[in-house]
Amino acid sequence: MRLLVRERVFGIGDDYWIEDADGRKVFLVDGKAMRLRDTFELKDAQGRIVVEIKQKLISLRDTMLIERDGEQLAKVKRKRLSLLRNHYRVTLVDGTELDVSGKILDREFAVDYDGELLAQISRRWLTIRDTYGIDIVRDDADTALLIAVAVCAIVLAEKEHDD
Repeated sequence: MRLLVRERVFGIGDDYWIEDADGRKVFLVDGKAMRLRDTFELKDAQGRIVVEIKQKLISLRDTMLIERDGEQLAKVKRKRLSLLRNHYRVTLVDGTELDVSGKILDREFAVDYDGELLAQISRRWLTIRDTYGIDIVRDDADTALLIAVAVCAIVLAEKEHDD
């Protein structure tokens, strides 16, 4: 499944649609402005909240939480020793870990589970500068979770870059 995201994204209060390859609106990322922490809701095309994404208020390293139906689904934070590339670890509530690595600020990174590619985020596929693609590789993958992971990684990388 290939999804398209328009740049100008991941800012506080920004709302934007994620479209499928045919241009149909699939998900809305609804950025919540005027909050103490970064907060986003990922909604389906009918406006139902699929997952919520929140910055953890108190932590040693910046951390984002992904929740579904009011319960924590995953935690995303930067790996401790990742000097050459942006590198994040996603820990699901069941203990499963996903690895996010690449040039996240450039929108060029991969989401892996145990060495297997789950999703690839890339600006290279597209000729339009302000658009990048999210390619969900596995048919049985949780699309909403992988989109939320991409949002978290980009928000965290932008925070580090601004510091």
